Amino acid sequence: MDNTYLKKTFAIEAECLKKGAEAVNEEQFAKAVKLLKNAERIGASGCGHSGIACRHFAHLMCCIERPARFISPAEAVHGGTGYLKKSDVMLFVSRGGKTKELLPVLNICKKKGVYVITITENEKSPLAKGADAVLKQYINRETDKYNSQGTTSTTSACVIFHALQAALIEETGFQNESFALIHPGGAVGERLESLYK
Repeated sequence: MDNTYLKKTFAIEAECLKKGAEAVNEEQFAKAVKLLKNAERIGASGCGHSGIACRHFAHLMCCIERPARFISPAEAVHGGTGYLKKSDVMLFVSRGGKTKELLPVLNICKKKGVYVITITENEKSPLAKGADAVLKQYINRETDKYNSQGTTSTTSACVIFHALQAALIEETGFQNESFALIHPGGAVGERLESLYK
């Protein structure tokens, strides 16, 4: 097996991360953080790899006690958006910003008064234009030779998620003692227990 795939993959994604921070507008990022801070509930939705990444985002929010859940696009239009109330937040992830399954969900959110954050590469897309805050992704290319798998684009979205969580920890005053209470499991739980006995 040719190990150059290993090095190439890391090189491609490293380039994406180097330039990714420059792509995100700082004012839009601050607005997204404020919306998430003030929301009682947070939804996240996307298709394919983006949807799987959104599950990660929802878990990140729960870990800092911001109630959140992944809402599948299919369930969203069959009652799933009932989870969200006025002034809550829905976060969409769509590289092209035109994912057809998400557009009806966007429409529901706007009618309900739910704030929208969109993570996308395309700031002129319907999901971006309908958003209250847009976080632009930079994606140089996917890591496979066909440039078609959701690899680098997923990494790009996840790093934006991580930045949002880190900012929210500061903005909300979330304490690690609280995390120790809700995360007693695994090696992390053992470490936290030793710190906060």
